[in-house]
Amino acid sequence: MEHLFYTFQEAHLVFSGPLLSTTLTPIAPASDPNTFRQLHADTNVFSVAGDVRGCIENSTLRLSKAEINAWTDIYVAYWKAIGEIGRAESGKHRDDWAVRVYEAWKEVTNFVIRGYTTAGFGAWTLPCLYVAGKYLRVFAIKADEERGKQNGAGGGFREVDRLGDDIAASFEKNELLEDAARVINRIFTLCISDRAPLEESRKWGLYYTTNLLFKTYFKLNSIGLSKNILRALESSRTDMPPMEAFPKSHTVTFKYYVGLIHFLDEDYPLAEQNLTSAYRLCHRHASRNKEQILMYLLPIHLHTSRTLPTTALLSPYPNLTSLFHPLMASIRAASLSAFTKALDTSEIAFVQRRIYLALERARELVLRNLFRKVFLLGERTERTRVRVQEFGAGVQVSEGVVDNWEQSAAVDLDEIECLVAGLIYK
Repeated sequence: MEHLFYTFQEAHLVFSGPLLSTTLTPIAPASDPNTFRQLHADTNVFSVAGDVRGCIENSTLRLSKAEINAWTDIYVAYWKAIGEIGRAESGKHRDDWAVRVYEAWKEVTNFVIRGYTTAGFGAWTLPCLYVAGKYLRVFAIKADEERGKQNGAGGGFREVDRLGDDIAASFEKNELLEDAARVINRIFTLCISDRAPLEESRKWGLYYTTNLLFKTYFKLNSIGLSKNILRALESSRTDMPPMEAFPKSHTVTFKYYVGLIHFLDEDYPLAEQNLTSAYRLCHRHASRNKEQILMYLLPIHLHTSRTLPTTALLSPYPNLTSLFHPLMASIRAASLSAFTKALDTSEIAFVQRRIYLALERARELVLRNLFRKVFLLGERTERTRVRVQEFGAGVQVSEGVVDNWEQSAAVDLDEIECLVAGLIYK
C-alpha cells in the first residue's frame, strides 16, 4: 500500500493526471502481476478505511478535509474492487462473479464522480474519470455476457478500447451496460456543466467522455441517444476549447463516431468529411484504426465520388482486401453475377458492420459500366441510340443467365427501361 500512495503523492506534487490514474487502474502491470494481490493482503475490510486515511494524512500533501475524505472513499472502494477482481481471476468466485466485479467498480466510479462535486478535484485529475468510466463499461459488457450464458464460467478481462469494437453490436439484453451508460452520462454532465475558466475546466474531458458514450450507445444499438449528445455539445460549443486543442486520440475517435452517425443517416457528404478528417489525423502506425475508418470510407466514396479503391490502398489491410477486392473487381468487370456472389459471400460481415445496404446500392455502378460496354459493343461506332433489347441482353449475360449475346431470351423491357432511366437521372 505504501507504493500506491507514494505514486499518489508524486502525482499530486507534479499535477500529473496520467500518473495519478495509474493508482486506480484495475489491470495489474505486466511487470508486476502480483501487485494487486499484495495490495489487497496489506490490510483487511475492518481496517482498510483507517489505513487509507492514515497514508493520505501522513503524506506531505496539503489536502483539505473534503479532499482527504473523498480520496479515502475512492481508495477503500478501489481496494474492495480489486479484491473482487482477484477472486474472479483466481477461480474463487460464485456464479455472479462478473456482476459483483461490476457493482464494486461502479462504487469506485460513483465515489470518483462525488469527489468532483463535493471536494472540488482539479481538472488535472480528469484521467481518473477516464479510467473509472472506461473500465465501468468494460466490466458491464463482461457481466452482461456472463449473465447471458446458462453455464458460463471463467475469468479475466479484455480491454475494449479501439475504434469499431462496438459497431457490430448484439441485440441481446444489456441491462448492466444500460446502467453503466447512465453513470457515464453523469460523467458527461459533470464535464459539460463546469463553469470554471477554461484552463481549469473539466470541459477538457468532454470528448473522451463523449467517445465513451458513443461506444456504449452503439453497443446498445441506441444510435439516437448519440444524437442527443451531439446536440448538447453543439449548444455548448462557444464555451468549449477549440477541437484542435484536444488530444488527437480524442478527436480521431470523436470524428470517427460522428462520421458513423451520419453514415447510418445516409448523409454521405458529412460522413465523408468527418471520416476523412479522422483518417488524416490517425497516427501513421495506427493501422487497426485506419482499417476501421476505411471500412466506412470505401462505401461512402462509391456514392459520393464513384471512385474505387486502388490495390495499393487495400494491400496493407488483408481483412479489407478479402472483403472489398471481389466487389471492386466485379464493378470493374461490370459483372452482376460476380457482384451478387461477392455480396453473398461476405454478407454476415457487411451486415454486422452495417454497410450491407450501402454496398448493395453500388450495384448501380455495375449497371453503369455494363451499359457503357453495351454501347461500345454496338455495330456502329458513332451511334446516338441504343435499343433497350441490347441493354436487356447485356443484363442477362452479366447475371449469368445466358453465356453469350446470341442466346439472350426475352426480358422485361419495362424493368430495363426503369434501370436506364434511373441511371440517366442520377
